[in-house]
Amino acid sequence: MKKIQSKKVKTTLNTRKAGISKNAPAVWSWSIYGYWFIILFFIASTFYILGRSHEFMQPRSNVTVTEESLIQPEDYIEQAKAKITVEDMEGAIADLNAAIDANASSNTYTLRGEAHMQMGNYQSALNDFDAALEIDGVNAVAFYDRALLNMRLENYEAALTDINNALAAQSMKPSDVLTLRDLYAKRGQLNLWAKNWQGAIADYTNSLARAEGSVSANVYAERAEAYTALGEYENAINDYTSAVRVISEQIQAAPDQETREVQSSNAMSYFEKSAALNLNIGNTDAAKTDLESAFAIASALNDEESMTRIQNLLSDLN
Repeated sequence: MKKIQSKKVKTTLNTRKAGISKNAPAVWSWSIYGYWFIILFFIASTFYILGRSHEFMQPRSNVTVTEESLIQPEDYIEQAKAKITVEDMEGAIADLNAAIDANASSNTYTLRGEAHMQMGNYQSALNDFDAALEIDGVNAVAFYDRALLNMRLENYEAALTDINNALAAQSMKPSDVLTLRDLYAKRGQLNLWAKNWQGAIADYTNSLARAEGSVSANVYAERAEAYTALGEYENAINDYTSAVRVISEQIQAAPDQETREVQSSNAMSYFEKSAALNLNIGNTDAAKTDLESAFAIASALNDEESMTRIQNLLSDLN
């Protein structure tokens, strides 16, 4: 009996083990799938979060990068200089406005002031030169340009003050676009207009003594005017002769026919003035030579009015 029961118990246990063994794969399979589902869920969530953060880091779709946004202030300035060269002042001012908005500098204000002055916008030009000097009180170009503007406005005292300041600034902080020769010549012109003959002669002499830059025939001619006002006729005659010599040396390098004609006309005028001074000191032969030279230039220019005038003067001398 016990054996039979023991056998039944074994059979039952074996049956249960067999049942457990049969169902075990299903339980294991469900557990693995569950774990993989959880793992894949976290992976997907991670990628979603990273993707969203990357999206936020990207530029917004409504922000566009244009060529204008990549241009630096220096580029605007160079564009403006090129436009000033071809006399596109409005375009130059537009570029300089952009340059000033990006990074205002003394030189940029000065350049815009020059463009405004060329257009006749004198108040805007004055405002720009003032702004330039507020930023840099030793900007020689800004002082010089403001002097030119004041000369146009016939404010000669202010112009003279600006030229004096330009000379001082140029000595302290030299500018490549200015020379002391030009500054002294401009102050000489102001002194000439103010009938400060001695001051004019001193400035013109200083200008001519400078090595930098090129000599201008006008400097000799204007110094001759100051000498004439003082009654120093021989010095004046020498300066007119020097002015003609400079023109004869430079006329071949003139950029166009119009410039050559203007220079030739100036030389004709200097010969006539020299002739008048020679007559004042009784040097008739020299006066006649000057008039003959003036007549030759008038003929070359086909200037009939000047030819008639000079021919009458020669007839009077004869």
